Amino acid sequence: MKLLLALALTFFISHGFAQENSIPIDVQVNVTPIDGRFHIQASYSLPTSICSAYAFITDYEGSKNIPGIVEAKVISRAGNKVRVYRVIEEQILFFSIEMKSTVEYTELPNKSLTFEQISGDTKSYKGTWKLTEEKDKIVFKYDSLLEPNSIVPTAIVEYFIKNNIRGRFESMAQRASQYKPPETLACK
Repeated sequence: MKLLLALALTFFISHGFAQENSIPIDVQVNVTPIDGRFHIQASYSLPTSICSAYAFITDYEGSKNIPGIVEAKVISRAGNKVRVYRVIEEQILFFSIEMKSTVEYTELPNKSLTFEQISGDTKSYKGTWKLTEEKDKIVFKYDSLLEPNSIVPTAIVEYFIKNNIRGRFESMAQRASQYKPPETLACK
């Protein structure tokens, strides 16, 4: 069960929304196993504004649109800290598993977002989203370290992560390319 939470966390690693690809987006993904943990790096760039990009990565409750996420709710905000509670249901082979976690995000507006699981079914999950402007595009860079709480061999976890995470980031990038922030989040 703990393996499944780890796998599900990789599916909602941030706030992507599954959607059919209509424009090609170059998504780079690298998963490296390190002593029972997984270092996950991903990036993509889009012709969008820094404001829209930042609004997208901080649309915590919007992650409910990701397949498998049943609930995503902001449970507290204090200054630049946001806590988000999530319930995930994943179908792995013939098994349906429900997992829960609470992640705390620290926001640096229009620049970055750091996150760390404060409770949940993995040993640890933490990382960052960074946004940088390059020419007429915004580069989204994701970096995390995930330590599953599982008795399943690392090689099996690694295989599953490597074969599924690229599609999640591709869906996320596609959704980000079409994202329009609410009027209330307009850049200042």
